Amino acid sequence: MTDKLRVGIIGCRGIALGKHLPSLAKLGHVEVTAFCDIVKEKAISAAKQYGSETARVYEDYRELVSDAGVDVVHVCTPNDSHAEITVAALEAGKHVMCEKPMAITSMDGRKMVEAAKRTGKKLTIGYQNRFRADSQYLHQVCEEDGLGHIYFAKAHALRRRGVPTWGVFLDEQKQGGGPLIDIGTHALDLALWMMNNYEPKVVLGSSHHELSKFEHAANAWGAWDPKKFTVEDSAFGFIVMKNGATIILESSWALNTLDIGEAQCSLSGTKAGADMRGGLHIHGEQYGKLYTSDVQLQGAGADFFEGHTDNAADLEMKMWIEAVMLDKEPLVKPEEALVVTEILEAIYQSAHTGEAVYFS
Repeated sequence: MTDKLRVGIIGCRGIALGKHLPSLAKLGHVEVTAFCDIVKEKAISAAKQYGSETARVYEDYRELVSDAGVDVVHVCTPNDSHAEITVAALEAGKHVMCEKPMAITSMDGRKMVEAAKRTGKKLTIGYQNRFRADSQYLHQVCEEDGLGHIYFAKAHALRRRGVPTWGVFLDEQKQGGGPLIDIGTHALDLALWMMNNYEPKVVLGSSHHELSKFEHAANAWGAWDPKKFTVEDSAFGFIVMKNGATIILESSWALNTLDIGEAQCSLSGTKAGADMRGGLHIHGEQYGKLYTSDVQLQGAGADFFEGHTDNAADLEMKMWIEAVMLDKEPLVKPEEALVVTEILEAIYQSAHTGEAVYFS
């Protein structure tokens, strides 16, 4: 076991500053020794706030992945560069955490999985919603067969007006899509993980560019420029797995609906069902009656005792670093994230062609 793990951050903006670096800073056995951003000032600023005393700053990711003083690389760049940087880091002998989605295309995703296998280095993808208290509890219920055979699920990622108007979110080339690849990916990951089902058979999808054609001042992050809104504003998928199980995936940044909520799923099994919306609920039939149980996730122990956290990002970083240091398998396996990417790609393809996409 390594005494202290040295981390390098590539991409020193939103997700790095909002999730990775604050959570890594809470781990005493980690130091961030290298920072990279194409705008050097961004890397310098992050290094001053979160870096070790001797932290290096780079503009070119190739220099960081070649840095002998880095053991682990975190890839926090736009989606179109995930695969290229991840493969380079793995080939340079680094373990890698890459932000979601792993890649825009399944071909790039497979390159990442193959590079991890070839190099023997660990690779995980940043699906932090698996680490929420409700997700962890529900997954345990599913693992212990509490719901029985789960044959129907809904993956929810709906915002009424929540279009991210900063960065490259509206740029199809850099992001690969809109809400489907941005937040739909989290909901689909949760549903597949709960079902432990990674074998899709056929996908039918639709996408829409409707509300994005007009400015909407009520948006959470201010009005968007319709001319720059090159991605879908909503997308939907109907997924049939090889064992016949069915998943409906719904995603939007802007949709006239009151049925909102993201990074959630609803599950229907032979023994019981579960719903993550508005809290975690388990429901079914018992003693000849229908029941709904509201799961109380707080108050199980004493708050603020050493090591306690209800923060999903903190637990994600803690478990990832432990996986590297103790040579364990990460909770989010790259092969699982690849299936998410394959399904999202199929939804986009089906939406474009109007035809169902079959998996061989």
